[in-house]
Amino acid sequence: MIDILEHINAVQREVSRTGETVTVLMRRTYRAEPTEVWGALTDPERMARWFMPVSGDLKVGGSFQLQGNAGGEILECDPPKRFKVTFGGPTSLLELRLLPGAGSSTDLELEHSMDGAPAPGGAGALWVGPGWDGGLLGLALYVTGELPPDADPTAMANSAEVIKYNEQCVRAWIDAVRASGTTTEEDLLSAAKTSMAQFAPDAEL
Repeated sequence: MIDILEHINAVQREVSRTGETVTVLMRRTYRAEPTEVWGALTDPERMARWFMPVSGDLKVGGSFQLQGNAGGEILECDPPKRFKVTFGGPTSLLELRLLPGAGSSTDLELEHSMDGAPAPGGAGALWVGPGWDGGLLGLALYVTGELPPDADPTAMANSAEVIKYNEQCVRAWIDAVRASGTTTEEDLLSAAKTSMAQFAPDAEL
């Protein structure tokens, strides 16, 4: 069983806006060494166990494609500290940074900047934030050994338990966007309805 509240509270969520560029920033600590987290994030065989299959020329200057999802170009890579890629388009930039934490832990920062976000102002965070929450959850379960070897990430993502988690993630992002002051309440609620319909279809705002 997933402790939904524990995993929701394990993530720090921030939204900022500069002109038409909206940035989502997420932070979470993992109970694993940076090299272990880095391997889980970059090894195609390991990624398929907790996230989704990836293909491509996985080096700087190469490209990647997530099965059934976005692809992009690999812009920078400094193992085991950080990598930066385009994600779904040239003006959508994703950067992951890994820092040694207390003991044998790793502090992970995920930053996703979108130029001309799919919703007005900071409301665009509601299109991507809950999805990244799901990824950070899967990574946490994987590096702590809580995922069984035969786990199917797709089936897990569609489980009732994870959909409940998604609902709380959307609500957490509503709070983060509202706190950022980067969009109107009208646009925020409109994006929230779209986000909830995608990530937790049976939930109501």
